Amino acid sequence: MDDTMTHDAPPMGAGWGWLLAYGILSLILGVAAFVWPFSATIAATLIIGAFFIATGLVSIGAGIFGGIREGRGYAIAFGAVSVIIGAIMAFEPMTGALSLTLLVVFWLGLRGLLELAWAIHSPVHRGWMIALGILNLLLALLVLATISWSSMTLPGYILGLSFLFAGVAEVTRALAHRKGAQVF
Repeated sequence: MDDTMTHDAPPMGAGWGWLLAYGILSLILGVAAFVWPFSATIAATLIIGAFFIATGLVSIGAGIFGGIREGRGYAIAFGAVSVIIGAIMAFEPMTGALSLTLLVVFWLGLRGLLELAWAIHSPVHRGWMIALGILNLLLALLVLATISWSSMTLPGYILGLSFLFAGVAEVTRALAHRKGAQVF
């Protein structure tokens, strides 16, 4: 008698429906974010605010109850800042949306400048890097010039893009898994 246990593997393609349902839901949420970008922006801001509050409270708890150790003061201070930022985002979502949009402007501008610097120092793909740098700088200026409108919609559009791409990826994965492809 063999002492090794044999396990029946699930049939090929098992569970593909769950992946498909997740993909379809992501697609629906992505489209909804594009149809109602203001609502999606407020939802994203509230969720991010809640994450900041939760992270801050846990960090404060780790600082207070984690014993005497190096970094204790940092954990408490970081937690307090996180709770304050989270509260602003959760209780003043318009201010939070503006802050998120300004971060995107900063990121686009810095990225554009770095791409232009890279283009100056690198002979490889110089034209593409110059074009990408200029594009990102122009996008930063466009968002900044339309900040009253873009701050109330840009986070929603970003959320929508994320859900749309996730939905396409999951639907594709589900259909491949249904045909027997391994899903990781």
